[in-house]
Amino acid sequence: MVPPLSTRLTTQRLVLRPPRTGDIGELRRLLRHNQAHLNPWNPAPRPGEDPTSITEVSNTVLRHRREWKSGRSFSFMLALLTDPGRLIGKIALNGIMRGAMHGAYLGYWMDVDHQNGGLCTEGISAVLDFAFGPARLHRVQAAIMPHNPRSLRVIEKLGFRREGYAERYLQIAGKWEDHILFARTREEHPVPDGSRHDNAVA
Repeated sequence: MVPPLSTRLTTQRLVLRPPRTGDIGELRRLLRHNQAHLNPWNPAPRPGEDPTSITEVSNTVLRHRREWKSGRSFSFMLALLTDPGRLIGKIALNGIMRGAMHGAYLGYWMDVDHQNGGLCTEGISAVLDFAFGPARLHRVQAAIMPHNPRSLRVIEKLGFRREGYAERYLQIAGKWEDHILFARTREEHPVPDGSRHDNAVA
């Protein structure tokens, strides 16, 4: 069974939930505000494509919701508990594989104005609880470029194991980039007693 789209995770400072169609304008604002911050770490858009246009943001939200309902990926939008209407980042479990693997790839980014406060680590920890709990995954993998020290610190702080080094692994900002490969499995991440998952509509 796939966790419902009404899933809501809370931490000490954050609320995390799937994107809604009502988020399109706010998500567009967030993406435009962070465009220069995110460009070095993202695949380059196709010629003539603007990932921050209303059309593209709308398509992204609808795709995330379809993939959630089918269990192919779980994307969470982040907001502060004190200001739940203002988005500050995204954490996703992408490329979910069932069968023998039961694994996913972790992706995440945080608003440039909310860096260095531990919010990304706090949010990913909750998503890992979700991954190894309601989502019933066994393995979560992450691939990070060697020249991204902030992201490396986050993933190492969360206890991910370094598993290897992949040369020219992903095409980022128009260039094939090397990545360090990390992973964490259910055995290394016992889900704590007292679930933080709330299936009530936020």
